[in-house]
Amino acid sequence: MSVRSGTIGPMPRNRDPLWSAVHAERAALADDLSALTPEQWKQPSLCGQWSVEEVLAHLTAAASIGPARWFASVIGARFDFDRHNARRLADQLGATPEETLARFRRVRTSTTAPLGPTAAWLGEVVVHAQDIRRPLGITTVPPSSTLTEVARFYARKDFAVPSRTTADGLRLEATDGPFTSGTGPLATGPTVALVMAMAGRAAYCDDLTGPGLATLREQLPHPSPRA
Repeated sequence: MSVRSGTIGPMPRNRDPLWSAVHAERAALADDLSALTPEQWKQPSLCGQWSVEEVLAHLTAAASIGPARWFASVIGARFDFDRHNARRLADQLGATPEETLARFRRVRTSTTAPLGPTAAWLGEVVVHAQDIRRPLGITTVPPSSTLTEVARFYARKDFAVPSRTTADGLRLEATDGPFTSGTGPLATGPTVALVMAMAGRAAYCDDLTGPGLATLREQLPHPSPRA
């Protein structure tokens, strides 16, 4: 596993350290995907039935739509969030994977987002980047400070994913950083694995240990979320 060094806030022109972290994670993901083969772009991700390219287009869509347009899209989809996400994803798919990547690069420093705290949109990038990287065998993970921010948010609140509900009744402890949360049977492992498990990605439970792991697996949402 390749852990990027650094702390939150690598881009000083943005005064909000969480948005700076979002921008850093987008840049790192774009760099990781710069030399993919056509077959790799079609690889299934960890996010529902979406391919690597489709997840990237979804990230571009999330960085391109503010609250008013988001509400209009949701209403137009009759509050079917899968339909809403599919439509916005299709808007950002390029004619080629290279065009899809170029569109993602253009929103690298965007602070546009639907309603919600910035920590949620940092989590969106972190989780979807790992949805892409793990099936491709890319071992890059965000800095500990970034992962800890997301883990703390996920342990406190259900937002785009039912992360707090997934972690309910468990003690979570990171083995590579300061994150701890909750009381109950222990599940422990790398911070990235705890983040991804709280986000409903069962594959990352394989990286965790402890007497609480069986309960954590049982509390994962089914089917796997696309958020």
